[in-house]
Formats: sequence, C-alpha cells, structure tokens
Amino acid sequence: MRLATVVASGREFVAAVQSEGRLLDLAHAARLAGQDGSAFATMQALIEAGPDGLDAARGLLAAPPAEALVEEASVVFRAPLPRPVRMRDCLAFEAHLRNAYDQAEKRTGKRYEIPAVWYEQPIYYKCNHLSVIGHGQDTLWPSYSSFMDYELELAVIIGTGGVDIPAERAMEHVFGYTIFNDMSARDAQLKETPGQLGPTKGKDFDTGNILGPYILTADEVTHPVALDMEVRVNGERWGGGNSRDMHHSFARIISYLSTSESLFAGEVIGSGTVGTGCALEVGRQLAPGDVIELTVERIGTLRNRIVKPRPS
Repeated sequence: MRLATVVASGREFVAAVQSEGRLLDLAHAARLAGQDGSAFATMQALIEAGPDGLDAARGLLAAPPAEALVEEASVVFRAPLPRPVRMRDCLAFEAHLRNAYDQAEKRTGKRYEIPAVWYEQPIYYKCNHLSVIGHGQDTLWPSYSSFMDYELELAVIIGTGGVDIPAERAMEHVFGYTIFNDMSARDAQLKETPGQLGPTKGKDFDTGNILGPYILTADEVTHPVALDMEVRVNGERWGGGNSRDMHHSFARIISYLSTSESLFAGEVIGSGTVGTGCALEVGRQLAPGDVIELTVERIGTLRNRIVKPRPS
C-alpha cells in the first residue's frame, strides 16, 4: 500500500491510494463499514496499530465505499507522518561523500578524506522532528544562507520499537519507506563542521525537513532495498542513483542505532544522500523560486518550491 496524510474540506486524514489519482479516506471508509476507525485517526495511530491496522486498511481497499473516495487533485498533502517521534539522518552513500568532498576542496583548497570510522559504522545526526513539511508545501530559504541545497534520500519509518535489535531481525521493525528531502544551508554547514558537534544551522531551520508524498508499506519492498532515485530542478534532471548503493544497509543502521538505546514506533531514519543527489555534488546551485522534484521508484515524486522571504 501507499499511504498519505492529506487535507480536504478543512479536515486532515489518513488516505490510501486506491487507484491512480484516487485516494481512500480510511477513517471515513471504516465508519461507513460499521468498523472502529480509531486506527486511522492519524498516521502515528496506524503505525501503532501494527499488522491489524494494515490488514484493516487492506480490507477497506478491497471493497472501497464510493462515498469515502477522493480525487488526489482535490487534496492538499502534508508530510505522511506529520509529527515523527524522532528523526535521524545517516550518511550511507560513499559516492555522495566523495563528490561533496571534491567540491569542498574546490571551494576551500583543503583536501578532505573519508574517515575510517565511516566504513566501520553508520554515521548519523538527529534532525529537528518539529520542523517537517510535506509534498507541495514551500520550503523557506533561511536568512543567513546564500547557498541552499536539497538532498535526495530514502527514509524508513519504524513500526515496532525495540532495543539491541539484531541486524537479521531489523527489517521486521520497519513500517514503510518514504522520500526525505534534507534541505541544507551549505555555507553555514561548511563553517560549523570544524566544531565537531555535527550540523547545527546548516540543517536546523523552519521547513528544512521534507517527507512524502507517500509511505510505501514495508511488505511492498524486498531487502536490501533497491529503488531508483532521481532529482529534477525546474524540470531538468540534476542527478540520481539507486538505494542499492548504500554502504550500510537499513538493517545494519537499525541494529546500530538500537544498541543500548530504544527505538520507538514513528521514528524516521534517513539513508543520507544518494550519489549526485544534491546540487553541491554536481557543481550547481539553487535560486529562490526553484522547484525541486525528488522521485523514488514506487513511492512517487516529492515536489517543493524554495522561497526566499522578503526582509521584514
């Protein structure tokens, strides 16, 4: 299934793709069928409902009541999981790191090498889970940056929590996959990186974390996940790759993150940027008003415009 959180007629609800261009309002469909629709109150509720919730959704999709069907063109998308319990972003693609380091050397004259620890264990930082937007919403250019960038990533949503999860059981804890655009202020990031505490204002600004448009449920994907990924800016292809090129798999990442630390249902974990999945890597720069389209096979296209607010 593909699942979304959308708004129509002033109401936010969880929807499932019933057919191309048509969505099923799951809570409304459940009520019409005389069922308890509490599992469909929010995406977090559906995640916490576990396999029973997904089975109920599949049952409603098998015989959808016409009154609960809505046209995709008539809704406004939100992030499919508007309020993640927690967000982390990894750095799992070697090509991205090499390309970014090459560009950083051109800008600074300093040579960067991939540290040995990157090959030994997953590297990640914790994102601002309170600054999340979805498909079709504008992302704001922060006032202190002159070099904004997108990042084309695949993300997993944790469905079942746990601690000390073995890698061979890790994918049993995944609810589904979505697209993650980790917007980045590259000039701020370059300045703060020597501080060795990870990204700060290079990543932390309003509307900087973008998810969507759909969550593709885990049963639709084999492991290790191998999905084509592509980015277009104003309709022009700027880069892309395939998730099979992750150096650390999601199973390894989940196992590592859960070492002596509990994971919870509703967490989002990003893969990091696929090779050539950001403008920095290919020597390009965004401009205010640019439209960024990130496409991942079987999930869809996450489209956003970057807007530079006028000084107040």
